Amino acid sequence: MEKRIILRGALAGAIAGLVAFVFARIFAEPLIGEAVDYESGRDGAQHALDEAAGMAVGEHDHELFSRAIQANVGIGVGMILFGLAMGAMFAVAYMVCLGRVGNLRPRSLAVLLAGAGFLTLYFVPFLKYPAEPPSVGQEDTIGQRSAYYLIMVLASVLFMILAGILGQRLRHRFGTWNASLLAGGAFIVAVGVLMALLPGFDETPQALKNEAGSLVFPGFDADLLFHFRLYSVGAQLVLWAVIGLVFAPLAERLLGNRPVHAAPARETAAA
Repeated sequence: MEKRIILRGALAGAIAGLVAFVFARIFAEPLIGEAVDYESGRDGAQHALDEAAGMAVGEHDHELFSRAIQANVGIGVGMILFGLAMGAMFAVAYMVCLGRVGNLRPRSLAVLLAGAGFLTLYFVPFLKYPAEPPSVGQEDTIGQRSAYYLIMVLASVLFMILAGILGQRLRHRFGTWNASLLAGGAFIVAVGVLMALLPGFDETPQALKNEAGSLVFPGFDADLLFHFRLYSVGAQLVLWAVIGLVFAPLAERLLGNRPVHAAPARETAAA
């Protein structure tokens, strides 16, 4: 049973990765191209300023793969593999939650769990550390930014698990609806406190000016940054929505259309 569920999760994830790639290729990739062009133009302007000031200018590193390969093969393979990994992880979480989060049917649990995956693994960390296109962000802080982003992801998942446990414990006393509201409120408060404690990064390139104060190259386009982040959220939303919607009927076909209850401890140990 476990292997079949994980295989279905991996299949749903691979399909979701492919659909998310199509979305990203249509909407996000042109913005990445614009950001790359901006980065090249800004580097050229910065080199010209450095040369005028008598500073040593290093040579530009050539890309190993062309933009065409990166935009199609690179992103496509990456999204599909990412979707496959997320789908397999989703299936494991699905098996853990099955029968332990109330009287939910297999299809309903799949959709709700996909929503929780999008919320905890992407959207909550995104609110603190949003996606950045090329040329936004300094190379010296990549490691630091990645570490803090990972902290946000892990903490978000942990807070969601604790909120689920809290909701289950409060359900018999306050009812399912009120317990869900209380648990959701606790999750929001915990996330808000963590966001306030973690440092932020504002590294959007500003306008380049020469020694006389004249504008040499403009700052990064705010509209481009906004739309890139919007489509990044959209790609992840598509990914998790497809995982849930594809996995839901597969799980229902395997498990039936009735709520699944957790097996007693003795039966689980014997199995």
